[in-house]
Amino acid sequence: MGEKSIYFEQESQSDRLVRKSKETPFFPIAIGVCTAAVAYGAYAFKNRGKMSTSVYLMHLRVGAQGAAVGSLTLGLIYTMVNQYILNKKN
Repeated sequence: MGEKSIYFEQESQSDRLVRKSKETPFFPIAIGVCTAAVAYGAYAFKNRGKMSTSVYLMHLRVGAQGAAVGSLTLGLIYTMVNQYILNKKN
């Protein structure tokens, strides 16, 4: 029996991010929404009132995760509508 050589192409992080963005376009949108939520939270940190820092950061984390999950859910709904209801095929 002959040996078969298997070749795997090395992929850089930026190449992988570009490939994943083309496969699922809502993934970079979710990252952007999460980043925007964290940036807003960092900006609003000075106006948190008497709320303790740990509680404020916990609320910020939950808000950022909720924004990311919400945008991914919208992407999933959009994809399902295109594939199953409107029957658009690539």
